[in-house]
Amino acid sequence: MKVALTVNDFLQRGVTVFPDRVALVDEPDVPGSLGRITYRSLDRRVKNMAKTLEEMGVGIGERVAIISPNAGKFLVSYFGVSGYGRILVPVNYRLTQEEVAYVVEHSGSQVVLVDYEFAHLAAGLNVKEVIILDGTSDAELFRELPEGASLPTAWDPEEDFTCSINYTSGTTSRPKGVQLTHRNVWTNATTLALHTSVTDRDVLMHTLPMFHCNGWGMPYAVTGLGGTHVIQRKIDGESILSRVESEGVTLACGAPAVWAATLNAAEERVNQNREIPGREEVRIVVAGAPPPSKVIERVETELGWEFIQIYGLTETSPLLTVNRAPKEWDSLPISEKARLLSRAGTPALGVEIMTDADGEVLVKANHVFAGYWNQPKETEEALDGGWFHTGDGGYFKDGYLTIEDRKKDVIITGGENVSSIEVEDAIFQHPSVAEVAVIGVPSEKWGEEVKALVVLREGESPSEADIITFCKSKIAGYKCPKSIEFRTELFRTATGKLQKYKLRAPYWEGFERRVN
Repeated sequence: MKVALTVNDFLQRGVTVFPDRVALVDEPDVPGSLGRITYRSLDRRVKNMAKTLEEMGVGIGERVAIISPNAGKFLVSYFGVSGYGRILVPVNYRLTQEEVAYVVEHSGSQVVLVDYEFAHLAAGLNVKEVIILDGTSDAELFRELPEGASLPTAWDPEEDFTCSINYTSGTTSRPKGVQLTHRNVWTNATTLALHTSVTDRDVLMHTLPMFHCNGWGMPYAVTGLGGTHVIQRKIDGESILSRVESEGVTLACGAPAVWAATLNAAEERVNQNREIPGREEVRIVVAGAPPPSKVIERVETELGWEFIQIYGLTETSPLLTVNRAPKEWDSLPISEKARLLSRAGTPALGVEIMTDADGEVLVKANHVFAGYWNQPKETEEALDGGWFHTGDGGYFKDGYLTIEDRKKDVIITGGENVSSIEVEDAIFQHPSVAEVAVIGVPSEKWGEEVKALVVLREGESPSEADIITFCKSKIAGYKCPKSIEFRTELFRTATGKLQKYKLRAPYWEGFERRVN
């Protein structure tokens, strides 16, 4: 017997086993907040959303985009859209209006859901309908299905059908739409749950952006096992600690910058003789960029939280490797344990990893994506030879993968991918700029930060602030350089190609890896 694997499996189990348990604690004091709702209420809102979309004429396979920070309505949409045969397109709300328009147009989304605070991003979109998530315009969409009302039309499930299209910056100036199937999402979520020991007793705080590879799949896993979701709309260290304390949070995912902010808040609490909540109870899953071993050490000592690192990409749903301390490390000094935890980790269950002759990491797994949306050439290149080419360089030792460098010119800052080519293109539009190279340099707060090396045209003298401000007028602020360094020339090959490894080298002296 073979039964199709779909995201609806997770909600169906959650509501069947735990109908009266609190499923969601939404961010309070936000227009349209869903408050505290049970699994029964969550399920009825999902069914209502599916039925409303059906009545709007949104058919099977059509795309629904959502532009929003973390919100309870995002959780509803995971199931209310994808669970009934439509395709969810989560959009990074930090993008510019032009970038959002490209994603919506490229994906062919006809309905756009946009958070009230970011409604300007949806202005002028050529779509059937834009719905503002403000508690009023979207009230009909996110209410519970009324008692006695007919159910939405059931979808005949296909596990290889596209569940979501998640856009990633990649290495070009235009993002690519990663098609994740229901099978991809299902196998990723269950494997992640197994490696991180998710149970019905878990309370997941959404510190990771829910648009980011569908929250790495953890929202599905926690729903299927009957855990509780606590929504964190904005990253603030003290707010995170307060929610851990008030809601009994046991689990959270996020980029290193999230935990740097939390550590800073914890330090302030200690200075005020206040307790750090969740000691010996909270475990955090970290990815986006491996933090320095000292940060790992601080998480485990100052916070008393368990540190788990994973490695992956949007194209892999994302789980590829897991680094969670085994019992053999229990007697090690904390500094040595932290050093070992800074590696990418061991292959997750069902994941096959190898490195080619050039040191590029290649992978196979059930949760490797189906392809890039409407980009067959790029898909063929990424899956050449039956392996997904990660673009990362690394090596295996003692069963662990260590990522040494990126073959692609992608900078990961605060857990967000930034294409150096895109940033270079924006800066080069400045009339005073003759040449530019954008690189990632070490940052204690962000893992890496964007730095631009600029050669000016003769007679021109803009300031560092002038160029950064200009860049922010072209692309999203988080992609723009934190610093500008003016040069008289840039390292190039005989054919004129930038030698970025030479440009990066001085900034990474003393680091074991060329990613931080």
